[in-house]
Amino acid sequence: MTTRFEELDWKPTPIGDISLRRRRDPLSGDDVYEVKLGDEFLMSSLFTEGEIALARLGLAPLAHRTDLDVAVGGLGLGYTAQAALEVPGVRSLTVVDTLGEVIDWHRRGLVPLGTALGSDDRCRLVHGDFFAMVLEGHGLDPQTEARLFHTILLDVDHSPRHVLHPSHAALYRPAGLSALTRFLHPGGVFALWSNDPPDDDFVSLLAHAFQDAVAHVVEFPNPLRGGTSTNTVYVAVTGSAPGTGA
Repeated sequence: MTTRFEELDWKPTPIGDISLRRRRDPLSGDDVYEVKLGDEFLMSSLFTEGEIALARLGLAPLAHRTDLDVAVGGLGLGYTAQAALEVPGVRSLTVVDTLGEVIDWHRRGLVPLGTALGSDDRCRLVHGDFFAMVLEGHGLDPQTEARLFHTILLDVDHSPRHVLHPSHAALYRPAGLSALTRFLHPGGVFALWSNDPPDDDFVSLLAHAFQDAVAHVVEFPNPLRGGTSTNTVYVAVTGSAPGTGA
């Protein structure tokens, strides 16, 4: 049994004070883990359907592959990373997070999936700024300059229009999306989680940078408000190189 409410960690960061909390849900009796940035809720283990769908939808176009190298921008509570590892064919997973404090929660076992991710040899947690790594051209693997991935999954900002830091906005513009394609294999996939409804203008931007783009609506029950809520997962696929069949 845990107490009804407990703050497991609190740290000041360059983008604001971040805290990890655990509370007992009065309806289910389960422990709920929540992350706050300042006074704003970033994520909760009560709502994980969108994060899991991000991995499944982002990897679905490559279901025929058995040698997938995947990158994730944003570790959070680890649900996207864990869902990616559960997809057959994933041989490596590189998870980039700008906050060392979040990576530390996993390594210390303060969050439910920390032990599982830490014990999977395919998974590597990287402390870095996903947006700067892409836009500056270095790539998402500090050990291999400009390494290519089959799928890149991103769950950091609330949406392309509602970013956590002004420096993130450039990625969602034509030049930023074009830069992102340079780190994908031919036929590779970029998938993005958003808390907002589908944005037709952003789908158009994706379609110009990639060969194909679509917005999926993910519906899930909301016990706090009653009824259902939705997230959006954008999936964009690059063109295949001649003769690759990727």
